[in-house]
Formats: sequence, C-alpha cells, structure tokens
Amino acid sequence: MTFFPHHLRLERAAHPALTAELAALLQAIALAGKVVAWEVARAGLTGRLGETGEINVQGEWVKKLDAWANGAVVDVLRRSGLVSALVSEEMAEPLVVAEHAEGYVVCLDPVDGSLNADINGIVGTIFGIRPGRPATGADAAAAALGPGTTQVAAGYIMYGPATVLAYTAGHGVHGFTLDTTTGEYVLTHPAIRMPPRGTTYSANDANWHRWPPAAQAFVESLRKGGASGGTYSSRYVGALVADFHRTLLEGGIYLYPAEAGGRTAGKIRLLYEAAPLALVAEAAGGRASTGTARLLDVAATDYHQRVPILIGSADEVERAEAFYRGTPPP
Repeated sequence: MTFFPHHLRLERAAHPALTAELAALLQAIALAGKVVAWEVARAGLTGRLGETGEINVQGEWVKKLDAWANGAVVDVLRRSGLVSALVSEEMAEPLVVAEHAEGYVVCLDPVDGSLNADINGIVGTIFGIRPGRPATGADAAAAALGPGTTQVAAGYIMYGPATVLAYTAGHGVHGFTLDTTTGEYVLTHPAIRMPPRGTTYSANDANWHRWPPAAQAFVESLRKGGASGGTYSSRYVGALVADFHRTLLEGGIYLYPAEAGGRTAGKIRLLYEAAPLALVAEAAGGRASTGTARLLDVAATDYHQRVPILIGSADEVERAEAFYRGTPPP
C-alpha cells in the first residue's frame, strides 16, 4: 500500500515543482480532513447539526457544522507555518497570517453541501492553493485574486461511506481513501483520467425555467440522448464535491448556469469551489467552462465572486459550449 506521505515523496522526486513546503501543506490539509471527517460522523451526537441563527457574507444561514469546521481547518493551517492568508466561504474577509508573510494562500470551502449533513448525506471540503507574496497586510490576501491558472495545487476531501481525498499539483490527479483503522490515507485511485464522455448529468433541474436558453437546450439534448444517441440519467446530490467526484470517475457533466431573476452571475464561488475543481478536472483530462470561456482563465476580482460553471468530460463540455455559441451539433 502507498500512504499519502510516501506518495508525495515519490511525486517530489519526479516533479521538482512540488516543493517540500507544498507537500507539507498538502499533508496539513489532509490532517484537517481527518479532523473534519471525525466530527462529521459525530455531528448528530455533538449538537452540530442545524443552524447557528446567523447569516454569513453569502447571505445564507450559517450551519453549525460550517462554523465549527471553518475554525478547525483554519487552526490546523495556521499552525502549519506555511500559510500567509486564508480565504474561506465562512469568513467575510480573508485571514492574513502576518508571521508567515511568504507562505501560500489557501482558498477553501470547509464544508461543501452542509445542508446534506442534517440528513446524513455526503459533504466535503474543497481547497485551492496559490503562491503567496513576500509582503504583509492586504497584499498577502490579494495573492488569491487573479485567474485560476495561478493555482499550484487543488483538490477536495469527500466525507461519505469512506473519506476520500483527491488532489492535483499539476501532474495528474490522485485519489486516496482514509483507512480508519490506521488513520492513514491510502492510494486507491492513482493517475485518475476522466472519461471523455459519460452517461449522466448533474444539475438543479428545478431552476431550469431560469436558465439561459443555451443551457436549457443543452440539457434537453442530453435528455434526448446527447451526441452519442445513448441514454443519459440525471444525478444530483446537492453537494458539488459528490457530484464532481462521480463525474471525475465515470464521466458526464455538472452544470450550474447563471439564472435570470436571481443568480445572474451564477451560484458557485470562483476562488474556493469552481477554480480548484477546474484545476482537478483539467489535470484529469476533463474541461471546465463558464459556457463562454475557460473557467481557469476567469480572473477573480472579489474573494466571494460567483461564476457559472459547466465541468466534466471534455466532449460534454465542448458540446455545451457549442450551444452557448449558438452552433449546437446535430
């Protein structure tokens, strides 16, 4: 068996861009995932289900598990000594760690899909890592802004029947399963490649009437069999991590388009949801798009910026973009 630390040593030997510091930060994130996994499993026993009664910067009710997990993950990463700033869904402003001015900037969603926790559903943690700046104050956090291509690593941890960690540092995507008997992440999905085409799509169909015509027409084409003429199924968990993980392994597409009369800029947050998963998708041979542009090329100008997203198999995303261009394939 190959454990996560040994895997990182092998990757460092093969790819010098994966520095000792970046590898150590990935291990710190993996450790934070163990802490969150333990608490997710016990949330019903420790009173961490339901809401706190507060509203976050997103205008959403704060879940108890979100608030706790944010504090736990931030604490682990601060103590690592490798982070200059943290951008989180649960914090209105970035947290600057002045004593580590030259560290990395980590953008994270501590508990993606937290509504699922109340029904014992799958949730996850999404993270993207960007180079920091050799300065203190606001400049450290500002290193998080800009296009997703500046990320040096990204991934997610999914808390379901098993805890799974998947990451990329620019050279392939690798998946690990947490062995609860030893406390070690074991390599179970080496060098993941996303199939070029799938048979499922993931979307919140209840919002179909608010989608742009291009998105409506694309999904309707999938319902009729898509480019292959085969049968497509709808699969939507309500946690981006879970829907993306299935798509990564089996192919298909996840989409959350812009919506008229509400989320005109999209729902998915760019820095700590869309951009990290876009890096993973491309590293596995998939694609990620806004419908009109490569998602990794979208430059963040705000820490909580939202963006439309179409992510998954290369053929599926290319087909979706054709609908957005007004040139749908036959």
